Amino acid sequence: MIPLGKPLEQVLGIGALLLLAVGCVLTLWPFLSALLWAAAICFSTWPVYRGCERSLGGRRGLAAALMTLLVALALVAPFAVIVAALADNIVSFLATAASVLEQGPPTLPPWVAELPLVGESLVFYWESSINNAPAFITELKKLIGPATDLAVASGAMLGSTLLELGLSVFISFFFYSHGRQMAAHMREIAERLAGPRARRLVEVVGATVKGVIFGMIGTALAQALVAAIGFWIADVFQPLLLGFLTFVLSFVSAGALVWVLVALWLLAQGDIGWGIFVVAWGLLLVSSIDNFLRPYILGKTSDLPMVLGFFGFIGGILAFGFIGLFLGPTLLAVGYSLFVEWRAAEVEERRHPTPAPSGADVGHMGRSSPGGEGRAQSIVDHESHD
Repeated sequence: MIPLGKPLEQVLGIGALLLLAVGCVLTLWPFLSALLWAAAICFSTWPVYRGCERSLGGRRGLAAALMTLLVALALVAPFAVIVAALADNIVSFLATAASVLEQGPPTLPPWVAELPLVGESLVFYWESSINNAPAFITELKKLIGPATDLAVASGAMLGSTLLELGLSVFISFFFYSHGRQMAAHMREIAERLAGPRARRLVEVVGATVKGVIFGMIGTALAQALVAAIGFWIADVFQPLLLGFLTFVLSFVSAGALVWVLVALWLLAQGDIGWGIFVVAWGLLLVSSIDNFLRPYILGKTSDLPMVLGFFGFIGGILAFGFIGLFLGPTLLAVGYSLFVEWRAAEVEERRHPTPAPSGADVGHMGRSSPGGEGRAQSIVDHESHD
């Protein structure tokens, strides 16, 4: 047997490690978004988990199970309700469309003619369609098909998101159970890659994740809940779906568009009192969450530019599906915070450069000083304790 040279053995070893790494990445790639979201959930709610652990006498497994249940109730349950409501709406929409196709178009209410600019044109087009029912049905079929496809696709996307959220919650149980060991390993890897600045970078990442979770996602959920309650009080059609739409648009600071359109619809129908109520509810409660709570939380952690928030919103959905609605802004906020931190460190280094040690200093450093060994051991013990 011909012995292999040392360089060839190293190349083969590196190649084997690269193949192993690629295999691990390909295996975990379908679960990447669920893993990332579970890590973000676990990290941002870790203080709550520690409180549960203390309350349960240090039983980590039971505390992890309790936190997993709480996260499931907070995240998975609302989406399950939305998916069920959307399925009912699709059935109702198809039944209404079939009724219109059989009985013909209904007459418009009188208030449509009073709409400014477009009222008379709408009434004229509708009456001409009633007089020509076959043409109207043909045009209606052209609209029903794409609308049904869009509704079914939206339901399928929400259903897959519900499954992915469930998987994230399941993974978070193990993150809660073994979070301390995982955090220690990640801290060690960060110190090897980033050196002495690793601890500061880890703090920046942690603060940014918490800020996005509570500042963007938390305020969006709060806005959606408050808006849905207002729509339910005003007896608006499908308040849950309107609240969900408010939640989605809140990521790009456009949640107010929903209650403004609802208020205009109520006013156009003649429900002046309820229209004014929705406007007041939106201004005093829904918008106050976006105008005061979100800047307060994000301002203390990461002031993500609006354009990056928009890219995170759209790009996250395109890259990860609907769960990218959460992941996209989080990942971009972390990257932006790390860039700002790196830029600030570069500026500080230019202002106060570290002086190079002279020859005398090098000789002095090479000699041991009284008590130096004890101080070095004390530093190691302190770092090990942290």
